[in-house]
Amino acid sequence: MSALAPEVPWGSVDPVGEALHRLRVTGFFYCHTEATGPWAVDMPAFGECVSFHVVAEGECWVEVDGVPPVRLRAGDLALVPHGRGHVLRSAPGVPSMGRVDELPQDYVSDHYSVLRYDGGGPRTDLVCGVLSVDGPASRLLLELLPPVVHVPADDGAAPWIAGTLGLMADELTRTRPGGEAVTTRLADILVIQAIRAWVDAQSATTGWLGALRDPHVGVAVAAVHRDPARPWTVEALAREATMSRSAFAARFTEVVGVPAMQYVTSWRMHVATDLLAAGEPVARAATATGYDSEAAFSRAYRRETGRAPGAVRRAAVTAT
Repeated sequence: MSALAPEVPWGSVDPVGEALHRLRVTGFFYCHTEATGPWAVDMPAFGECVSFHVVAEGECWVEVDGVPPVRLRAGDLALVPHGRGHVLRSAPGVPSMGRVDELPQDYVSDHYSVLRYDGGGPRTDLVCGVLSVDGPASRLLLELLPPVVHVPADDGAAPWIAGTLGLMADELTRTRPGGEAVTTRLADILVIQAIRAWVDAQSATTGWLGALRDPHVGVAVAAVHRDPARPWTVEALAREATMSRSAFAARFTEVVGVPAMQYVTSWRMHVATDLLAAGEPVARAATATGYDSEAAFSRAYRRETGRAPGAVRRAAVTAT
């Protein structure tokens, strides 16, 4: 078992579940907003991060360029993936007061604030956050998401999300020791639940998600995810899928859109990039992804990504 990702439960046979198990989100800022309308704030772009908004009371609108505005009511949850900037409004057409991070607010800690605004109108109570996502499976899942993921309170996932939201609302309304820590961890859970709800609602039969759902291809893909260093061949993958080599090769390309070994190489480079970004030596990345030598790995990495692995690692180390 590779140490590149959290271990999945022993005996797991659900490739989609494994991908969700490997989903890792880390919140780096949260804001609890207590506002009465009219109000509107700009949420700036945050690289490749995910923004989320949970309405505990009242309602608001989420506006992302290029897609219709989304109305959030009490109990609703919205994700804005891909780090896109967007606007929150108490009602359509309300002019923005400015960037949310530049407005006066009470900073409870370096990662948590309370924003209060009294416009004299209806009240909205919501929690917003910005989270980073780590791991190749996490990023591939996020790439599939639409510009806005809206999970209404009456969605089929409501029992899970409503329960978590209820716990969060309780923390917000009562000041207790550790309330900030509990709220932020519940927020992380809500984001994972929202992504899971979206995945469950999809009917994809092709592409990455379709591959995970395929009863044969999905098993092979999950095996590669678990152990990218294994000396994979089409024959070895076909055995995992309990198919003949030729049938598996054709089926994999049909479902995923690329040949099996091309996918293996691509996944290995995703994993290697994570290791290099964490400051691991190039030799460690090479061994962890199944290459016998650092030179062979470096050639493959440059060919696949257009970058030298040493440069990626140096940039990551310098950034820290």
